[in-house]
Amino acid sequence: MVFLGCESEPENPNYPNAIIDFTINLNQNSYYDLRVVSGYMYLTSDYESSSRGIIVYRYSLDEFRAYDRLPPNNPNACCDEQGNCTRLVVESPFVIDHCNDIKYNILNGDIVEGNGVYPLIQYHTSFNGYELHIYN
Repeated sequence: MVFLGCESEPENPNYPNAIIDFTINLNQNSYYDLRVVSGYMYLTSDYESSSRGIIVYRYSLDEFRAYDRLPPNNPNACCDEQGNCTRLVVESPFVIDHCNDIKYNILNGDIVEGNGVYPLIQYHTSFNGYELHIYN
């Protein structure tokens, strides 16, 4: 018996070399924007990390999406001499890579417009009603 497998997309070589594993408490006032469906926030990452931060988006009452702010298709296209590089930004309902002119769907991370191969880099989330765990 022969099994044929296929991948929907190639593995992204730009995936950040970062350990993402933290929990936030949505009852804290600093996370107020995440208390409503369609709310989002930017969370910073460890300076030692190759991640450029995380976009957290509230998809529904019980579900969240967490995406890296690192542009997945050409992360170093817009870096200056000091090593400051572009980050993805939310222009709801999209996540925009202004440097590479790519627009992504915030609901699933897929490319909506522009030339790119890779979707947004997404992290796992789990939610217990008040604490949101984000991890890879």
